[in-house]
Amino acid sequence: MENEKLEEVFLVLEDKLEKTVSVLKETYAAIRAGRANPHILDKLQVEAYGGMSPLQQLGNIAVADARCLVISPWDKSLLKAIEKAILASNIGITPTNDGTVIRLVFPELTEERRRDLVKQVKRTGEEAKVAARNVRREAMEALKKMKNGKEISEDESKNAEIDVEEKVSKCVEEIDKVVAAKEKELLTV
Repeated sequence: MENEKLEEVFLVLEDKLEKTVSVLKETYAAIRAGRANPHILDKLQVEAYGGMSPLQQLGNIAVADARCLVISPWDKSLLKAIEKAILASNIGITPTNDGTVIRLVFPELTEERRRDLVKQVKRTGEEAKVAARNVRREAMEALKKMKNGKEISEDESKNAEIDVEEKVSKCVEEIDKVVAAKEKELLTV
């Protein structure tokens, strides 16, 4: 009986730690690094056919070269709506509409902008680490309740706490790797 509760604590812990890292990766995917990255359009909604639709469902998004994305809508009548949505999205790139496709040309990042983005990346990484520590605190509190309620023994509690620390440490290491990789990407000219 008690092992099931212990397993549940660890399943919740692992799930939350994985989500912390995946949210961080998603956040970083949307950060523009001077290279064409279709992920900056992931959350873009376009007014089409009387409703809002994700851009990915309305056309093909291709990387033409290192600094250019090409959006080819399946229905050419949506070009103006897509262009309007990109302008309203605040991604900082002006679309070029040639009547058949929309091109997004990514400008080279200035040194100052790169440094600002690196600061943003580090700040987001720290927030992810804080989230991981909060998950650790929740797990430790759950273990303490189980120990005080005589659901697990003192030894089981100590071993479980060590396991929690190890899992959180691995998560923090993973966060550090993700931050370092994004930093390197941003500083590479």
